[in-house]
Amino acid sequence: MKLRGHTRGTTFSHENAACAFTREVLTRVGDKWSVLVVALLGDGAKRFNELKRMIDGISQRMLTLTLRGLERDGLVTRTVFPTVPPRVEYALTPLGRTLLKTLTELANWASDNRDAISQARDDFDRRETIPYNAVDGVGAGHLAVRSQRPIATAAERVRDVERPRGSARRDAPATMTTRRAP
Repeated sequence: MKLRGHTRGTTFSHENAACAFTREVLTRVGDKWSVLVVALLGDGAKRFNELKRMIDGISQRMLTLTLRGLERDGLVTRTVFPTVPPRVEYALTPLGRTLLKTLTELANWASDNRDAISQARDDFDRRETIPYNAVDGVGAGHLAVRSQRPIATAAERVRDVERPRGSARRDAPATMTTRRAP
């Protein structure tokens, strides 16, 4: 697979080392915490606790892992000041600033296309259906029968289709059970 001319002829395949490296870097810079940290550091250097207060929901461990990963990839610098107690600041490197530029463009694209994306999601949710009836076939395992039931939202919980327990009838109605996604 080739990406629209931006890869300078690099072919992405499972055997290609460039593909593995690219996938690894995209995993790092594409996770939600890294994106938030890079965006916040775009305004200037910040201390650890300052970042922690600014990022709702991030644990101390996750922030530490995120900053270390970004530092390892050369996107963030960690500066320790010789004070008591030691003061540590994190800032974007020149390479990190290039990522900030790309993330800003992506955020602007998302903002510019918000209405079109919302409309596409609504269209998808209206036309998408899920099977919710099942019949236990003798010797054939579970046979799902498709029914036209629209999905409430694209983020709906994972649903299992199963026959009521203890029912020996082949035409017994199916019930829906909900399990939490892993």
